Amino acid sequence: MDKTKRAVALGYFDGLHIGHADVLGKALGASRDGLTPAVMLFDAPPSEVVSGITVPRLMTDGERDRILEGSGFELLRVSFGDIRDMSAAEFVESVLVEKFNAAEVCCGFNYSFGKNGAGSSETLKDLCANYGIDVLVSGEVQSNGEQISSSAIRRYIENGEIERANEMLGYSFGFTSPVFSGDHRGRLLGAPTINQFLPEGLVTPKFGVYASVAEVDGKLFPGVTNIGKRPTFDGASMRSETFILGFSGDLYGRSVTVRLVSFIRGEMKFSSADALKEQIVRDERSAAKITENRLGEIHGAKIKKI
Repeated sequence: MDKTKRAVALGYFDGLHIGHADVLGKALGASRDGLTPAVMLFDAPPSEVVSGITVPRLMTDGERDRILEGSGFELLRVSFGDIRDMSAAEFVESVLVEKFNAAEVCCGFNYSFGKNGAGSSETLKDLCANYGIDVLVSGEVQSNGEQISSSAIRRYIENGEIERANEMLGYSFGFTSPVFSGDHRGRLLGAPTINQFLPEGLVTPKFGVYASVAEVDGKLFPGVTNIGKRPTFDGASMRSETFILGFSGDLYGRSVTVRLVSFIRGEMKFSSADALKEQIVRDERSAAKITENRLGEIHGAKIKKI
């Protein structure tokens, strides 16, 4: 049996939003008591496995794992299919006790587990008490009177309410992907852009123009990002195009992180390239004004000890 005593965080941690950070922070804080902070990760969202309906992600699994490992967590990977038919009692005994050697368990107030989700956080407390395992339960976390949840954040992103989504995330929503060579129209219009495809499976923001921030070689630059299909030029594929203000250089083939700060306007089809060029100038001014003096507060997800 594994002799490592662990504080295990339970849940489906999609996006590492403020509510997730509260649960994870409790597990991370257990390191003060000599326990190894750990997080149980599923191979797919339980709701997706049960319903067969794909759920858009708030961040890629790769980014999530890098953040968790960088924060000091041991990643405990579990196939949901292997445990979905376990009773609550079987899960505690077989997984938490025998497999993970948990000395402490952390979860949210609405955590459910066991076959058909029959177990609750209170059930977890009762069952874990039989093995001397402490259970720490995070209460409901709200933002402006609304419960923070991954589904609410996805809805805000899809509706273009990116500032509201960022409030719930606790950081600025974004993505990291390689820059590819596009049509070079931006250069001809006086605003050379980096072209990127959004990572597969990531939630798609509302099509339109955003004030954004791009990270290049560890330095943050204000930007203007258009997400959509470029209707003025009859574009077919959805992509992200970002004009990085104050930067010049070749980024082709490099992975760049872009974070969305504020929605400026919806996607539009312009009557001419000149009309689009005039709008681009207005968008640049709007983005520069929005991001002015705000670069220092733009960051990705962070997990702190509680």
